[in-house]
Amino acid sequence: MILPPVQQFGTLIRRYKRFLADISLATGESLTVHCPNSGSMRGCSDPGSPVMISKSDNPRRKYAWTLEMVQHHRIWIGVNTARTNHIVREALENETINDFGHILSIRPEIKVSGRSRLDFLLTTKAGQVYLEVKNCSLAENRTAMFPDAVTARGTKHLHELDRLRGEGNTCAVLFCIQRADADRFMAAAHIDPEYAETLRKVRENGVQVLAYRAEVTPEAITLTTRLPVQKDG
Repeated sequence: MILPPVQQFGTLIRRYKRFLADISLATGESLTVHCPNSGSMRGCSDPGSPVMISKSDNPRRKYAWTLEMVQHHRIWIGVNTARTNHIVREALENETINDFGHILSIRPEIKVSGRSRLDFLLTTKAGQVYLEVKNCSLAENRTAMFPDAVTARGTKHLHELDRLRGEGNTCAVLFCIQRADADRFMAAAHIDPEYAETLRKVRENGVQVLAYRAEVTPEAITLTTRLPVQKDG
């Protein structure tokens, strides 16, 4: 996925109110930018971290600039979760993600109940696949982990996938890891034990659990590598 060409680099002053961040530019100017990430951004929101921001061409936006990525130990980490589904869709279309065979069509934002939507419905030669996507920006000891904060919504999505699987559908959850310093994935049981236990159960029931790492640069974010999912994740 090619990122917007109008960019600036700066230093994170603070991230606050979940969706705002203050950035210091090299000119000495400070900007308040939109932070499209509802998680805690644990491990990638330390004040003083280098950041990259992009400018929207939407004149109606209150905050013209968006926090795209944060650098930690010289590794760029993608934190703009609004881009995650686009990154995954691109990888589905170019068959970097090939776990489901040849994909004939991709439908986004599928309503599966009165309470929930899932990210994609894939039509393949073997049938349909319900796919939920989660952005993963947390990594410790070369292990990518999700979630970085308690997520009742994420647990609900797992239950929906499990219900659909019980009705005879193929279902999967895919973790998009937007950082290069991870070699494997597991659920963050120390942060959200209910999510971790639910993920373990639905995996045992037949929901596929996939993890793919992206190459993250200021120019583009591209899924490249499937990572192993630890059994206790």
